[in-house]
Order: sequence, then C-alpha cells, then structure tokens
Amino acid sequence: MSETPLYTALMEHCALHRAAFHTPGHKNNPAALPDDLLSLDFTELPDTDSLFEAEGPILRAEQAAAQLFGTKRTLFSAGGCSLCIQAMLRLAAPNGGKILCGRVVHRSAVNAMALLGLEPVWALPEDLVDAVALHPDVRAAYVTSPNYYGELADIPALAAACREQGIPLLVDNAHGAHLFFTEPVLHPIALGASMTACSAHKTLNVMTGGAWLNIADERFVRDAKGAMALFGSTSPSYPIMASLDWCRAWLEDNGRLEFSRLQARVRELKKLAERVGLHVPGMGWWEDPRRWDPTRITLDVTPAELTGQAAAELLRYAGCEPEYADSQFVVLIATPFNTERDFECLEKGIRLLADREARAAVPLPRSLGNRHTPHTDGMPPLPPARVPLRDAVLAPSEAVPLEKCVGRIAADPACPCPPGVPVVMPGEEITKDAVDFLRAYGFSSLKVLKYK
Repeated sequence: MSETPLYTALMEHCALHRAAFHTPGHKNNPAALPDDLLSLDFTELPDTDSLFEAEGPILRAEQAAAQLFGTKRTLFSAGGCSLCIQAMLRLAAPNGGKILCGRVVHRSAVNAMALLGLEPVWALPEDLVDAVALHPDVRAAYVTSPNYYGELADIPALAAACREQGIPLLVDNAHGAHLFFTEPVLHPIALGASMTACSAHKTLNVMTGGAWLNIADERFVRDAKGAMALFGSTSPSYPIMASLDWCRAWLEDNGRLEFSRLQARVRELKKLAERVGLHVPGMGWWEDPRRWDPTRITLDVTPAELTGQAAAELLRYAGCEPEYADSQFVVLIATPFNTERDFECLEKGIRLLADREARAAVPLPRSLGNRHTPHTDGMPPLPPARVPLRDAVLAPSEAVPLEKCVGRIAADPACPCPPGVPVVMPGEEITKDAVDFLRAYGFSSLKVLKYK
C-alpha cells in the first residue's frame, strides 16, 4: 500500500496514549459515542432528510435540541462553529451595515464580515457595554464568550444594553456549548443572548465539525436555514449530525449530573495547582467565579518561572496533551469523558510544573526557554481604520519585516497571546505603538497590503 502520511501520524499520536485535555470533547472515549457511526455515512435520501430543507428526522432532531436548550430554533451544523458564525452575521445584517464587535474575535468572523460587506466597529472587551449606546447605527453586537482561557463576558449586562437599543446580541460561544449544564447555568442563551454559535465538538461528545446555531429571537427563525445554506456544504456529514442528535439525548439523560461531577473534579485540580504555587484565574477571592468557565483549567505558570509553552512540554512528558499554550498560560479542556486515569495523570503533571528539581531533569527544546519573560503592560490604542475590511481581506498582500510596517495597512490580524486581543486588524494602519508592542512579544514580520 502507498504511504499514508496523515493516517500514519494520527496512529502514531494515538499510540502515545496521552491523557487528552484538548478538543474534541469525546476524548476518543468509547463510551462517548455509538460505535456504529462510520456505518451511518449516508447522504440525502428519501428517508434520511436533507439538512437545509429539513422536514423529516433532521427537523425532529433539531426541534428536540431546541426544546432542551429553550430556544425558538436550533439548527445543526456539520461545518463547525464557523458556519454558525457566518449564518448569525448574515441573519443580523443581510444587507450590510455596521456590527459592534468585541476585539477578541475568531478569524472566521473576520472573513465572514469581509464576504458579507459588513463594517466592524471594534471595542475592547471591557468597553463593550458602554459602546452599545455610543454606536446607535450598528445592526448588532458581536462578542466571543468564553474566550480561550475560559473567561466569560458580562452577557447579562450586554444583553440588557442591546435590548435598550433594539439590536440583537450575537455570541461566539464556540468553547461554551456545555454551559447549559454547569452550576450555575452560564450559557449565553440562558443569560439573554439573541443567537449563539456553539461548537459542540469542543466540549461535548460530538464528532469534530458538529455545532449548533441557537436562536432565541423569533425574528431570525424564518431565514435561518437559508443563511446557513449560503455558506454550508451541500454534502454535510451524516455521522456528524447523528452525533449531535446522540449528544443531545445524552445531555437530557446525564448532562447535569455528569457536569456536576466534572466541576467537582476540576475544582480539586485547581486547588492543587494553587497549593503548589501556580495561579488559576477564577480561584482567587478577588475574582468573580461566575465570570469563568468552571470546567476550563487555565494555569498561569509565571509563579513557577515557566513559559506556557515550556509548561505544555512538561505536561506532555507527564503524559498529558494540553489544548493550548502561550508565553504565560497553559490551557486544558476537561469533559465528562476524561477518565480518572486522565485526571491522575494531570495531577502528576501539575506537581511536576511546581517542582523545580524534578523538572530540571526533563529535556526541553531550547527554543521554548524555561523562564517567563514579562511583556509590555497595557494594550496600545486601537489603530485607525484606513481601508474597508472587505478590501483589506481580499486585496493582494505581502509579508514585511516588523520594523518596516509603521504606516502600512494590515492584511491579517496580529494577535499576541496573552492577552489574545488583536493589536491590529485587516484594514487598520500599523502604528509605532503597535509595532513596539508586537516586538516585545517576539513578532518579526506582519502581513500587509501591497503598494499599488
């Protein structure tokens, strides 16, 4: 047989038997999904329905999901959360216009706004509530919650501000599909959002690519399927859709109990991390626990004089695969489908992070470094927009050394992590303040528009 590079790489990774603290939420646990999904890879047939004209079993499955989530309509996506985000933006502003956007935004939203000819009005996360009243001409407000670190936006306050202005609140809830089943309930729909894009595969027992578009506002129900069809594949995966249906049934029967157990286990791990000297956002007495996902494990490893990337390598050495790491944090996604062996492995890894003597014996790639280097405090001012987003995203571009970028127009977002907030967005002028800030984070070049 010929070479199979991807298949072989996946098999080799599987053979490592690492505890999976990353997406997908099913963790490849045999108990998470039915074992016959591969045999269900069918297409649109008279008895299997059609996703974008749903009137049979797909419609009934979506209606069952809407009943569970308390929405006016819930739609399946086999094209991930990106398809749900594209549909939300299309529904909110079908004829173009301005969208008030939190600066923490996924690339799929930036690209969707460019394709739809929407004009983003950017606001930093802490300014969003006030910005709603300051921009009465926007068609909707758009925010990402939770962010990658598990921090939640103040959805109740945002929803109230949007109702006051008569505009919908759209939430990229990619990492929070499970928040209907936490205690307290922290899902944006339950807190007043109009629509949410929920990437079910990230934190639930759904195959990769499975997501829900949740609609709480009756105004957007009629055109929802058309908005999804505008961007979605005409060949959606039936196994992915079947896993969404299976997950919904599992949540009805087990969701609250299993997530209660998960929260308790995660809290034990967070307490351990604090005891050994790491910092866990959301655990301090000065922080509001309702502003953090109670199942997300985010470790600030700077007290251990580590970078997040070095901490991730140490966790891999201990047998755990994290979701994400940057210069300060390492992020782990726990779900009910992590086993007790997984959690015991993570306990071992957390202790290793704090044990300077033990970790000194672990060979780390030299490029990662072993000490956290503090970066520039405070974001630079948001730069001026010089070119419409659509033009900037679709125009010819080139990579230019950072020192030559001052005054040029960005073609791509530049997003240092932390804080995970883009310093420049496509169409914005790259200022000296932005260049200085990005240099401190190790940026050496940026993608900019070509000169005409």
